[in-house]
Amino acid sequence: MSDYPPVPEFPRPQFPTHNEPRVWVITAGDSPVGISVTRQILSHGDYVLAGLAHSRLERDECRQDEFETFLTEIDSQEGWRQRFKSAPFDIRMIGEGQALVADAVATFGKVDILLCCTSQTLVGAVEEFGASQQALNLVRDQFEINYFGPLSIIKAALPHMRKQKTGHIMILSGITAHIGTPGLGMYCAAGWALEGFCDSLAYEIAPFNIRLTIFQCSIEIGILTNLVTSVPPIVPAYSPTTNQAPLFRGILNRLVPRLSNTNPEANGAQGTGHVGSVENGPFSRPEVTSMYPPLSSAHMEILVSETVYAITAIGGHENPPSRHIVGQEGVASVKEKVKTVSEELEDFIQSSYAVDYAAGGDQSKDESVSGM
Repeated sequence: MSDYPPVPEFPRPQFPTHNEPRVWVITAGDSPVGISVTRQILSHGDYVLAGLAHSRLERDECRQDEFETFLTEIDSQEGWRQRFKSAPFDIRMIGEGQALVADAVATFGKVDILLCCTSQTLVGAVEEFGASQQALNLVRDQFEINYFGPLSIIKAALPHMRKQKTGHIMILSGITAHIGTPGLGMYCAAGWALEGFCDSLAYEIAPFNIRLTIFQCSIEIGILTNLVTSVPPIVPAYSPTTNQAPLFRGILNRLVPRLSNTNPEANGAQGTGHVGSVENGPFSRPEVTSMYPPLSSAHMEILVSETVYAITAIGGHENPPSRHIVGQEGVASVKEKVKTVSEELEDFIQSSYAVDYAAGGDQSKDESVSGM
């Protein structure tokens, strides 16, 4: 029997109706989401320019192998190679974003849909990010990849979409960009910043018939499909036995050792320690640790299936939602957040009334004294 879990029944991808093939630009074409979306796009008959965000680093050998296997699949399918192109792409470089968009226009004649799905995760308590210059540099890099990078390529695509008087920008985000998560402070901050930018941008580009959609996926999509980096914990202040505040570090320490092909030195992870221990797990080492969570291809395909279906069903739609929450777990989390915020607003209003009343009373008293 297979060790893989049964594949859930998801609807077959359905694309919005359109008069001619569309051209997609995908910022992380070699990511699990990028590969799966590209497969559906090519099967549908559209064109793809895929940015290869993780094809040069030694620690990314597993991901590079997955992409090489996908290239073999492309060559085996009739007509796919003519509608596909890839290019090395570092989203942190403004010039490379401009070049990627220009390449799509030069090769395929236009850009209809831009899918920003490049992401990395920084794990640690907020105080730990200021403990060393290396940690501070990681924070800056987190914002370069998750915030400034998408801004740059969006700005590069806008002139072409305005000229066409049509276009669709899609941002792969998560509920962490709406709900703060302990242990993911910088990751959440970059996500919130990007969504605030996109919410404002959507109003500005609407008159040009350019749409923008934010996909708020479950926390597993953004983190388990991308590079995860952990800064050294401050002990004993933020040790799990002392302080559970950096919650997500503990979750990863318990989860990663249970995934397939995991060992202490796998996927570029450095350092020592008993992998199965929450206290000394792979993300509690006394040095910076980076790895791709080692999910098998089969598990990864199951993980991203619902997100990929949402992307293909909404991409290029003439009236797409401005925000789409993927999965029941995300919907439940957002509902709970909205409920909490509503209760906090009611408390805030009541407190404001009390302050205003007190201030008004003091003012009347002062006026009466001054009039004597």
